[in-house]
This record gives sequence, structure tokens and C-alpha cells, in this order.
Amino acid sequence: MASAQELKRFRRNLADELDSAAVYDTLATVEQDANRRTIFAELAASEREHARVWHDKLVANGIEPGPHRRSAKTRLLQTLTRFFGPSIVLPTVAAAEFADRDRYAHEPGAEALSAQEQQHAAIVQSIVASRAERGRSKGEQIAAAESWHKGATSGNDLRAAVLGANDGLVSNFCLIMGVAGAGSANRAILLTGLAGLVAGACSMALGEWLSVTNARELARTQLAKEADEIEHTPDAERHELALIYQAKGLDVEESRRVAAQIMRDRDHALDTLAREELGIDPKELGGNPWSAAAVSFCLFALGAAFPTAPFLWAHGTTAIVQSVVLSAIGLATVGVFTSLFNGRSAAFSAFRQIAIGLVAAAFTAGAGRLLGVSIS
Repeated sequence: MASAQELKRFRRNLADELDSAAVYDTLATVEQDANRRTIFAELAASEREHARVWHDKLVANGIEPGPHRRSAKTRLLQTLTRFFGPSIVLPTVAAAEFADRDRYAHEPGAEALSAQEQQHAAIVQSIVASRAERGRSKGEQIAAAESWHKGATSGNDLRAAVLGANDGLVSNFCLIMGVAGAGSANRAILLTGLAGLVAGACSMALGEWLSVTNARELARTQLAKEADEIEHTPDAERHELALIYQAKGLDVEESRRVAAQIMRDRDHALDTLAREELGIDPKELGGNPWSAAAVSFCLFALGAAFPTAPFLWAHGTTAIVQSVVLSAIGLATVGVFTSLFNGRSAAFSAFRQIAIGLVAAAFTAGAGRLLGVSIS
């Protein structure tokens, strides 16, 4: 008879496998490429087979699992996939598979499952990398693989969007509660909220524009220096390139052969060295500063609008309560989205986000109250 702790683990494993199967089913439904669609369908079937193992273990211990209820995180991933396609969620799925690849390594009787989970991680990693590889040279494919690795460990564009909205929500929520705590009139609170929204969004946009612009200027400077080195010290650059490929696993002779072949074309050599040595994509140079600024402005403003909006139609305590409630809903939404990246449950992430946001707002409200009393 399994212990209570083991039974709890069996239930969790069963739910996780069924959730994974549901996500892969959705990916298979939405995916346009026939080969990848087949792979997703096979992964879903494999996850259901894994779920059967844990189902049988529970049944063997006299427990009949009820109907599966998908987690909020799974429902969110499925919704994002249906609306935006597989590309937006695949880095998150790949990172989750990579993090869970050894989850059954020490589970008695689950050796086969552990090996299959590692295969799943490798398969999804390959799919993510292959999307960036299409139409690129071999050197660009290597760079794409490196970019995927960074994305899998540090997040993706979806993460940046969520955190941008969170910055606007929390900062403006605290600002409004601080002014409200000081006993300011409704009009003053509303003006403060709107000013905080505009000022914060402009600041974020300007900061993002400067960041991307400076990165692009630095990249251009580094590319110019690299081009000069290729022009005047080609032997040294060929040696550097050979060392890079040796570090990637090629033997000495093969590394030298590949480096010599690449150096025959100076443009190709500059492109390859920029990616391999400098970590720069010459075609992107860090992105477009104007689009980055626009996205930052809109995301910050979206988050900041949550605590501000109630003061447009309500007054006094009613407006404050509605602002708190609406902000809590926004914080919960951010928490659910962050659960896609932190490996925690959606409920835990939402509760933690609400708790931290409310504590910060309460602190600023208290500070506003003390300042309001002292000034008056």
C-alpha cells in the first residue's frame, strides 16, 4: 500500500500528464505543418500513456481517480495557442519540458517514463529551433539554437509583455492608493492616476527606445571593428572561428576546415563571427527601437489603467474599493500568466501576485495617510 505522500505524488503526476496531453492536442489541432502536427499528436498520445501508468497505480491502491479538470495554466496555454498560434507558446512548453525532463529519474518503476520525458524535451527543443532555422545558413542555424537556449531559460516575448503590464499596474496602484490615503479629493486622485499612467508609459517607452538604440549603436560599432579585423588580420579571425567550433564539439581538423571555408567569403565570415563571437544578429541589431518603445508604452498604460479606471465613474470610498478590486483582478491575471514561466500553479502565482500588490498598496496608502496628516 502506497503512503499518503506517494498517493499525492501519483495524483499530481496524473494531472500533469493529462494537462500536457491537452496542450499537445491543441498544438496538433492548430499547427499547419503536417509533420509537426503528427509529432504533437504523438506527444499527446505518449503523455496519455504516461497518465495511464499513474492512473493504474492509484487504482491498485484502491483509489479511482475522477474526471480530470484542466488547470488554469493549461487552459491559458490552449487559449493562447488557438488565438495566436503555436509559436507564442512553444518556447514556454519547451522550457517546461526541459525543466521536467528528469522528474521521474528517482521514481521507482518509472525508468521508461524518465527516458521518454527526456526525449520529449529534446523533440520540442528541436521543433522550436527548427522554426528559426528555415531558410537560414548553417551558421545562422547554430545562432538560432543558441537563441532558443536563452529563450528557454530566461523566458520569451510573452514574459516581457506580462511584466511590462505588471509594472504599470503595480506602480500606478500604489501611487493612487498613496494619494487616496492622504485624503485627496476624487478629482485629484483621478488626475494623479492619469498623470502616473502617461508619465510612466512615456518613461518606459523612452527607456526602451534608448536601450534598443544604444544596443544597436554598440552592435554597429562592434561589427565595424570585426569587419576591420577580418580585412587586416584574417588569420587571427580564422583561428578564433576555429576555436569557437572546437568549443562546440568539432575536432581540431574539422574546425579548421569549416573556419577556412567560411573565411573565403568576407560577408559570410562577418555574419558568422558576429553571431558566434559577438552574439549579434546583423539583420536585427537588437530590434526596432520605435516598435519596442510603442509596445512598452501600450503595455504599461494597459496595466496602469486598471487602478485608475474606477475614478472615472465612481467617487470616494466606492471608487477606492472598486480600484482595489479591479487591481486585484489585474494582479491575479498577471499571476496566472507568470505561472507559465515559473513552474508554479496558476492559483499559487495569482494569490502571491495579489498579496504582494496589496501589501505594497497598503504600505503606500499608510505612508500617504501619515504624510497627509502631517502636512495638514
